[in-house]
Amino acid sequence: MGWYNLNVLPDLNLGDVVHLRKPHPCGGYEWKVVRLGADIGLECVRCGRRVLLSRRELSHRMKSIIPRGPHDLPEV
Repeated sequence: MGWYNLNVLPDLNLGDVVHLRKPHPCGGYEWKVVRLGADIGLECVRCGRRVLLSRRELSHRMKSIIPRGPHDLPEV
């Protein structure tokens, strides 16, 4: 659980995929979380473009979270 207000953005993990409300110019709606911090780093699943969004901006643009499955976890 993060230190931030859960009303602003639900808890995200690296590797989660988020579905945004509007499509990227390439036509993709899904973005993979590649960086967590004050800003969230996202990579378009379709074209590979990377962007940084503030937590507040992402909470407004996000429609749903697709959590990574147990088969996606790295081997230890």
